[in-house]
Amino acid sequence: MSTSGTPAVEGPREAWRQAHVRPLWENPIAHTVRDGGPRAHLWQWSELEPLVKAAMAMTSMAAIERRVLTLVDPAADGNAAGTTTNLTTALQILMPGESARPHRHSMNALRFVMEGHGASTKVDGRDCPMSEGDLVITPGWTWHEHAHHGTAPIVWLDALDAPLHRYLGTDAFEPGPTHDVPGHAGDAAFAMPNIVPELADPPPAYSPVFRYPWTEAARAVAVAPPWKDGTRRVRYVNPLTGGPVMTLLDCYLTQIDDAAETVPFRTTGNAVCAVVEGRGSSNIGDATLRWGPKDVFSMPHGNWITHRADGGPARLFVVTDRDVLRRLDLLTEEFGNERR
Repeated sequence: MSTSGTPAVEGPREAWRQAHVRPLWENPIAHTVRDGGPRAHLWQWSELEPLVKAAMAMTSMAAIERRVLTLVDPAADGNAAGTTTNLTTALQILMPGESARPHRHSMNALRFVMEGHGASTKVDGRDCPMSEGDLVITPGWTWHEHAHHGTAPIVWLDALDAPLHRYLGTDAFEPGPTHDVPGHAGDAAFAMPNIVPELADPPPAYSPVFRYPWTEAARAVAVAPPWKDGTRRVRYVNPLTGGPVMTLLDCYLTQIDDAAETVPFRTTGNAVCAVVEGRGSSNIGDATLRWGPKDVFSMPHGNWITHRADGGPARLFVVTDRDVLRRLDLLTEEFGNERR
């Protein structure tokens, strides 16, 4: 016979509430086995484009820090809600002649150009031109600012590890003006991936190559061998370590060949994809997402994932927290029946 609601039980419960303690045996998520993960979501460019244009018309860079539209997980709530676990992505817009004042923060961030050209991001004093498909990184605590010298608006995907920093309590922000900007060996020193400069001090934990041009990434992925899930995949790397471009953000360019369906894949990592070229669909858990150019979608942890390209090859830019979990020895990856 249940004793729920009896004075003998309600008395201790009220004492627990007053003392801010909770019995584990009454927690509905304790000792449960999870199957699957959070639900994926698709942000279609056909819906985003009108919102981007509206943001251009209604905001002035003189009044705001950045013109940014954050992509928020529909299942999340609160001001700190991100796109998926550990990752926040957004669309940032800059109009011709505009600039975004310098600042820096503890969070790592990257910029993948979705549309336009003629802008540049200055990272710790180094100028990084921005054209469609280019990747520019702004590692944690590097000073960065944006300026647009082109003739048409530019839109890029921002990706940050902000949710993880907020959870750990390490999120911090500093506005400009810039100070204590380090010197750099220059891009030419890193032109050959197997020859890197001798450094007097330990290298930073991020790539000194702040800009990765689209032409090089596209050429590399076109000839990449199939990865374990059947896609062609290249990784943006730190040439000094061979590891990810930044300590908490890892990114890839993936190509799905025409009419090829990938091997089912599941991981404890989380990812967000931006469609660079082509059309296709992804099955992520119980969701089927049909995507095209400039669409963005999430791939939360714990879900079985397959991709398919339709009408030609498709290319996806992927940002993930995979390396964070690897460093914590929490990364697992399964391909069909294989587990790593």
